Amino acid sequence: MSTGFGSSEVVAESTNSRLQNYLKSFGPGLLWAGSAIGVSHLVQSTRAGATAGFALAGVIVFALALKYPFFEYGPRYAAATGESLVEGYHRIGRWAVWLFLLLTVSTVVFSNAAIILFTSSLFQYALGMDVSPVLASAVVYAGCAGLLWVGHYKALDLAIKIVLLLLAISTLVAAVIVIPRADFSDLSLIPLPPRDGTIQLAFLLALAGWMPSDILVSCYNSLWTLAKDKASGVRASVSTARLDFKIAYAGTAILAFAFLTLGAGVMHGSGQEFSSAGAVFSTQLIDLYVQTLGEWTRPIMIVTALTAMLSTALTVADGYPRVIDRCVKVITIKDPAKTAHAEISSPYWIALITIGVLMTLVLQMFATSLTQMVDFVTIVAFLTGPILGYLNLRVITSPAVPREHQPGKVMLVYSYVGLLSLGAVALVFIVSRFV
Repeated sequence: MSTGFGSSEVVAESTNSRLQNYLKSFGPGLLWAGSAIGVSHLVQSTRAGATAGFALAGVIVFALALKYPFFEYGPRYAAATGESLVEGYHRIGRWAVWLFLLLTVSTVVFSNAAIILFTSSLFQYALGMDVSPVLASAVVYAGCAGLLWVGHYKALDLAIKIVLLLLAISTLVAAVIVIPRADFSDLSLIPLPPRDGTIQLAFLLALAGWMPSDILVSCYNSLWTLAKDKASGVRASVSTARLDFKIAYAGTAILAFAFLTLGAGVMHGSGQEFSSAGAVFSTQLIDLYVQTLGEWTRPIMIVTALTAMLSTALTVADGYPRVIDRCVKVITIKDPAKTAHAEISSPYWIALITIGVLMTLVLQMFATSLTQMVDFVTIVAFLTGPILGYLNLRVITSPAVPREHQPGKVMLVYSYVGLLSLGAVALVFIVSRFV
């Protein structure tokens, strides 16, 4: 007579095995989140709260909702095919790889310059230092590059998990403390600016352009998924890769509203003039937060600001060279089957060093114009979003992806709505700006 214990043990063992495999594959989504939670959250979300209270919450929801499918297709494609999105673009045509590479190269230096300068400025503020911003930025970038040189993907994976844990705890604590001071009467989930004309369309696009990130970063995620498979020795299933990403996406959404709450609760209606420079703006946030709630909150806000930018600095230091390395391989080797599992090689290290040198030169010559550069990069990110979204949709519905792993009808409709909406807003901006 069977007792049933055998079947229950098999189920338990199967559940434990799935959990172990998930934990081994857990991480690429956090790297994506690390790249997303930076300027878009600490500056753009907080500035939205400081300027308009909760009136721009709808714009954040709009960007998060409409971009989701195109980010999710990165890890989905990698898990389903064992290839990165770069190989997927090559299967569409070489023109797609060249277009993606052009979009990457056109913003890489300015993006890195803004992120690294911002991070180094916060380090100087936290440590009470006053050295050349260019020198401090070079040191921070060299530190990120050194970590990647010594530890490669495994070191990046571990560092981001530690940094994001500190970021999540400090940000949520800071937001909870300030909630009693926040005025939710102006909360709006409609993605439109307030009628008083205080918010320009350019700011809305800058807010949405990097909220939660540039769609280009979906390609990083596909490469990180493959790198994690290699580092862990376990190939992530499609369901595992998607779950990893969903957790990360939900986390970035929660933190976006946490930073919006910080701006709305501490800065909105304070009567102060806020700097257009991201680093100065963030130190103003810290100082005003401390003035409002007490000196004991300073460490919380410093950790929040530093970890937000450090997570981005680390991930973009790896992400840009990684996609450039893969693009070079795909263009030269021309066989996706041979490049999909290739290790990073000389193009990665050359790109890592070249970006650092060019970034330093840009900071030396154009540091005073960096705020305008950031706005330019974020607007470009929004305007090119529909193009990259279209490429990702083409890739995930290509014959290379098994039918069971392609998006269903609902997800396809969702994707087309996202493309049309993002394209319509981009068209409105172009017409209002140039016609």
